[in-house]
Amino acid sequence: MLVIRRRAGEGFLIGDTIEVDILEIDGNQVKIGIRAPRETAILRREIAATRDTNLDSAQTVEDKALEQASKRLRLTPPSKTGLSPRL
Repeated sequence: MLVIRRRAGEGFLIGDTIEVDILEIDGNQVKIGIRAPRETAILRREIAATRDTNLDSAQTVEDKALEQASKRLRLTPPSKTGLSPRL
């Protein structure tokens, strides 16, 4: 991990396309601005951790639970759903 010290009004670059500016420091809070290409995802660490946990949970659904859900969907008469059955 690289550790650098910056003051308000200073900044740094990450590669050629990401620029980080220190906008304001107030006590133990720091406001930063980030300029990056639109396709670069920028997430707070806790949001990324929640996303990863949700993805892991979604991938661990048991086959039996999926099979049961699939059977229930197939048993629903088309007239009740208003949809025609898939073949």
